[in-house]
Amino acid sequence: MSPKPPAPRIRKSPEQVRSAVHQAVVDLLSDPEGVDLSIPAIAARAGVNHTSVYRRWGSREALLADVVTTRLERDSPLNDTGSLRGDLIAWAQAGVASIRTPEGRLLIRAVALSMPGGATAPGERTQQFERRIASIESIRERAVARGEVPPPLEDILDQLIAPLYVRAIFAIDVPATGYPELLVDRLLSGTRAPDTAA
Repeated sequence: MSPKPPAPRIRKSPEQVRSAVHQAVVDLLSDPEGVDLSIPAIAARAGVNHTSVYRRWGSREALLADVVTTRLERDSPLNDTGSLRGDLIAWAQAGVASIRTPEGRLLIRAVALSMPGGATAPGERTQQFERRIASIESIRERAVARGEVPPPLEDILDQLIAPLYVRAIFAIDVPATGYPELLVDRLLSGTRAPDTAA
């Protein structure tokens, strides 16, 4: 299959640039011929100047993280189900749905495997994923407001999010049914009620 031709360069608004660049990343990752995922290649596919990409994102790693985070935010709305367990299950179900798509798996692998060395890459990725952490904190804050006791953020990252990402990175199939509930119930089984005997 011949590669998709670069988009023609026309003046775009900042949001149009962002959308075009995000789509270019997805297109290049999905290309069976393994097209180079460099900033110039992404810019050419998006029909924008590569300096615009560097100016907005700074590096390929930050751009990839932004694409993944934006897609997950789109696919994982923070619906209030009325309980901590329900909120976490809904969040995990959206994550499972995302990593079941070829696009979702490719994006997560690209971020995880990009720049295995380099001192700046982790910080650049963390800046983007702060948005995901903020969404988890919103779930925890809602639980507290209801009088529930949410697990620490680190436990949610380790026991709910990490298993999903590991499966995406290593192409391990997610069980057909019940996986979000299994992860959430394991996570919550370690959450204790506050000690009121003081």
